[in-house]
Amino acid sequence: MTTVAEILKTKAIAQVLRVAPDATVLDALRLMADKSVGALLVMDGEKIAGIFTERDYARKVVLLGRSSGDTPVSEIMTRAVRFVHPDQSTEECMALMTENRVRHLPVVQDGRVVGLVSIGDLVKHIITQQQFVIEQMEQYITGGW
Repeated sequence: MTTVAEILKTKAIAQVLRVAPDATVLDALRLMADKSVGALLVMDGEKIAGIFTERDYARKVVLLGRSSGDTPVSEIMTRAVRFVHPDQSTEECMALMTENRVRHLPVVQDGRVVGLVSIGDLVKHIITQQQFVIEQMEQYITGGW
């Protein structure tokens, strides 16, 4: 069973990308584009205030005709943020993401944000695990041991 902590060790971006609640949507989008990510944590000091995702932008700015340069992230962010702990399994993360239809989960340890896992991180890990099992089976079948 793989844990969230193990997933965090393999991530290319180790830092948690964040934005302040009063930042504009445009500033948040620029950061997301620059770092090639689909979500940012909205942090009020060290406290999670919400999460801002591409989905929030599409549904709450573009479709409503709002201005990205004038709208603060706090007005459109998702406030009900689901999170996980480092010792939770990848299976628990997948279940939580599926059940709540979210693609990103902050990782919290001792009340502090220590990472962010995405559905892409989990899928990448599952594919790597499956490739390893396939290679092991091929070795066994072909007698390469």
